[in-house]
Amino acid sequence: MKQIQGKIYIIGAGFAGKMICREIKEKGIFGEVAAFLDDDTSKIGTKISGIPVIGPVMEIIPVLKHEAQDEALIAIPSAEKAYLSKLYTQLKKSGFHKIKILPGISQIIEGDAHLVQAREIDPQDLLGRDPQIIGLKESIAYLRGKRVLITGAGGSIGSELARQLLSGGAQRLYLFGHGENSIYQIERELKLLQQGGVGESAVLVPVIGDIKDREFIFYILNKLKADVIFHCAAYKHVPLMEANPVAAIENNVFGTKNLLDGALESGVKRFVLISTDKAVSPVSVYGASKALCEELILHYAKKAGENQSFMSVRFGNVLGSRGSVLPLFLDQISQGGPLTVTHKDMERYFMTIPEACSLVLKAGGVGENGKMYLLDMGEPLKIYNIALQLIRFYGFEPDKDIKIKIIGTRPGERLTEPLWLKEENPVPTSYPGILDLKDKKQSVDIEKVLGKLADIVLSGNPGTDYEKSYQEEDFPFEYRNKEKLKQILIEFFPSLTQTQTESVV
Repeated sequence: MKQIQGKIYIIGAGFAGKMICREIKEKGIFGEVAAFLDDDTSKIGTKISGIPVIGPVMEIIPVLKHEAQDEALIAIPSAEKAYLSKLYTQLKKSGFHKIKILPGISQIIEGDAHLVQAREIDPQDLLGRDPQIIGLKESIAYLRGKRVLITGAGGSIGSELARQLLSGGAQRLYLFGHGENSIYQIERELKLLQQGGVGESAVLVPVIGDIKDREFIFYILNKLKADVIFHCAAYKHVPLMEANPVAAIENNVFGTKNLLDGALESGVKRFVLISTDKAVSPVSVYGASKALCEELILHYAKKAGENQSFMSVRFGNVLGSRGSVLPLFLDQISQGGPLTVTHKDMERYFMTIPEACSLVLKAGGVGENGKMYLLDMGEPLKIYNIALQLIRFYGFEPDKDIKIKIIGTRPGERLTEPLWLKEENPVPTSYPGILDLKDKKQSVDIEKVLGKLADIVLSGNPGTDYEKSYQEEDFPFEYRNKEKLKQILIEFFPSLTQTQTESVV
């Protein structure tokens, strides 16, 4: 078959590089492997499957005779970010335009690396701290033969959970989401991964639905008979939710309640809520909505059946998630800047999406009913410094080629995000990267809160006459009353203050 690419230089002559080389040779359509690059002196000067091993890596790259269409493929799953950053810089300086990378070791199951997993290197591969190394196969053994439902499966966290779950031996993966395009994309990607030899033969089932639709949630959970639910679906964009507070509570809080009620009735064995540091002493409507979701988990844990467990996993920001600062900066760089930073001292805790998902999957297996877990986020990063690194990643000089503009904090934002309250008393578990919020207790009367919010959020359907056009007087007085909603939230969360943002609904 005709080759469609140039030569490929595989950096790393370990198990991953060898598997990739074998796959390229067998398929014969991706190009020709020119050489392995490695630092191991016992390998340099030898051949693997007839391919020479040359090195050391940093010294050999500048003297390689390569063409513009040639590709560098980094096949070192355990490489640290500092090394990857130097390697990337060296490759770019030496004229490599095509640089791909295999996923981290936590995503490669017991030496099972495939070419289909390789992707273009991007900034999140180089930013932040080195991730925890999770033995994923062991961590998700509890899901073997199970039916697993992921809400928000088309989102950043949900889709990565789905990718990692491919290797868990689950019987079925239910990809639940509201947006048809995102669910179509992740289902298609997972099928391509399966075709490329990644994972096992889990049946993929896309489900288009809305967690706000209580009747549908009860119907679908009883029909699907899911054993485990990873609840990732939520409205997350802080300023947008400040402008649409009722929508935030309706979706995040009452949608979660619908799922919990349905899970109780249908016999779901494990329910794992994805939470956020913004739930700690919330200063935004989004944060308050997630704080209420944590309260719901504690409440429903008391209702759990003998073989049921309801738990929450809280963590900070993840690099590259939709609506986060990284995609925004990338868009701004593509337009020539400026990069907009709200405050020079604004900082957040960050981890990569794959690391967060690996730890969530681990916590979902070892977690206990009614427990709140916190992922170890390491040290916080200044958003301003991330902007500097990104500009340099793309070969520009900050303030000379691309400027950084300080625009001021937005409604619902604070300079730092605490990960826990003192009274929650986080303690290490026997599992690296996972903390137990040991003394986390219910702090609000959740039934009282929901009772007060229900008239505002839920009572807006005067009837089901689909031919009728509705006027303002047809709706109950409290329906979608955003000022009243915020007053109720402030009553239970004094840290939440009124903002000057003009709310929509």
